Amino acid sequence: MIFKLLRSGISIDDSRFNEIYPPHIKELAGRHWTPVDVAEMAARYLVEQSGDRVLDIGAGAGKFCLVGASCTSGMFYGVEQRESLVEISNNLASKHNIQNVEFIHANIDQISFTDFDAFYFYNSFFENLDTSCPIDNKILPSTKLYDRYTSYLWDQLRRTPAGTRVVSYYSGWDEIPESFDLEYTAFGGYLNFWRKSS
Repeated sequence: MIFKLLRSGISIDDSRFNEIYPPHIKELAGRHWTPVDVAEMAARYLVEQSGDRVLDIGAGAGKFCLVGASCTSGMFYGVEQRESLVEISNNLASKHNIQNVEFIHANIDQISFTDFDAFYFYNSFFENLDTSCPIDNKILPSTKLYDRYTSYLWDQLRRTPAGTRVVSYYSGWDEIPESFDLEYTAFGGYLNFWRKSS
């Protein structure tokens, strides 16, 4: 029902959307999963034409991709290092017949950005620095991993063609190369919309 409403352009309350998740995943929503209204705004910016390929860098429980795939005509890919979250995301997509979404079990440095047109980044590497609200205890935090992933993200974005779009949420600007222009911000400056100029 909620996805049908999203497809119709009707906004969904965030707490209502989170009911699709198992209790232990729902409890993490306030800290780790993108709010529905943020996901809708970001997805509509990232998808300029039907079939645009959007990569969610660190997809978690798949919320951004599920919302984006429901409210746009883009194709959404979520890369996530936790296999259990990939399984949850894929099961939800299948259950709700969302066909323009795919979840990939991998680390970000195994993904080539040349396969995508636009990117969403909700500071997924920060869990390596801030351990106050872990998703689980299966991934050991590491500042070296944070630096490695951040460097890889920056380098891959640097190689993308002019016109590439990026939306970052609760993220610093260190991940975004200088070749990207900040077009505008929303949600008190926490949601930033970038386009590559050269």
